[in-house]
Amino acid sequence: MNLKSLLPLAIALLMFPQIAQTLYSPALSDLGLALAVSPQQAAQTLSVFFLAFAVGVVIWGRLSDRLGRRLTLLAGLALYAVATGLALSARRLEALLLAQAVAAFGAAVASVVTQTVLRDRYRGAELARVFSLVGIALAASPALGLVAGTGLVHLYGYRGVLACLLLLALLLGGWCTWALPETRPVDVPVAPLADTLWRMLKDGDIWRCAVLVSAFNVALFSYYSLGPFMFERLGLTPQAFGQSGVLLALGSGSGAWLNKTLLKRGFGSAALVKMASGLLLAGAILVGLLQDSGLFAWAMLGVVLAFGMAIPNVLGAALTAYQDRLGTAGALFGLLYYLLIGAALSLVAWGQSLSLTLFACAAAALLCSHRTAGG
Repeated sequence: MNLKSLLPLAIALLMFPQIAQTLYSPALSDLGLALAVSPQQAAQTLSVFFLAFAVGVVIWGRLSDRLGRRLTLLAGLALYAVATGLALSARRLEALLLAQAVAAFGAAVASVVTQTVLRDRYRGAELARVFSLVGIALAASPALGLVAGTGLVHLYGYRGVLACLLLLALLLGGWCTWALPETRPVDVPVAPLADTLWRMLKDGDIWRCAVLVSAFNVALFSYYSLGPFMFERLGLTPQAFGQSGVLLALGSGSGAWLNKTLLKRGFGSAALVKMASGLLLAGAILVGLLQDSGLFAWAMLGVVLAFGMAIPNVLGAALTAYQDRLGTAGALFGLLYYLLIGAALSLVAWGQSLSLTLFACAAAALLCSHRTAGG
């Protein structure tokens, strides 16, 4: 498979975990009603997803160095399909959370191993451009997830969402079986896990990148976690929440396109991350001012614009010092930032305050962005 034909599959795989998260968001209210649980309990399904996802990235990333990228991806997608099938039959929140955790563990393979495949095949500025293209494609994920999720919940309830996710996993597994090449270099030894972990824990750039990835993701996904209940409180329909995904996708896509354009014009990654951090703060201020009106969804445009600009630059630059151990380093890096995301979203679900969450994320991003790696 040549590089151009690899990209569509890689983009589809990277979109899958994001679609899995956003597709599920419109189902939270229906899930709460079906299982007779509170909004806080229903929102915990997203935090459970991220925490289990964090464990998955380190396991799958490590296995991709040992067993190869292709076999590891197929195994993770198969596990996701089995767990989602079990979630369809769950009748209690505890059983659903357990199935969701296993599914999230499996879904992690699509993120960490696909990023490793791209890092196997691309380097330097070319890798930054590829992540920019990926960012533009990923901008469609929230719209696809929210619009499709809203329709599925309206017709079939939250189990319709789970059935759709099961089908997506099976289709991706078939595509990988048919088209995914093995990209693991044959001459690269498996790096010691403990040595890599210790090296990364002492690396200030890794910590800054992990906090940046976490801050922008929490800012984005706090809307998907809290948005359904905010729309309900304001007397707006679930369909309106689903339609807001189109607006957010346009903002995220615009951010990714702007990032790609500015990279071509010679802007450095660090400068673009600083710019995105400022936009995140502006978005947080507007959401705080408009949170008692449906216009707060429009204020989220600044947040998603910042996300589209920042994430490709941070991910593209994070592991430049770990080319000899990309699978293991990518796994540990993913573990770090997904643990941060999962813990933060647990607090978000408990606090139920979108504006405070966005301010905290903006503060963290501004604090770290002045020393971003890759500037």
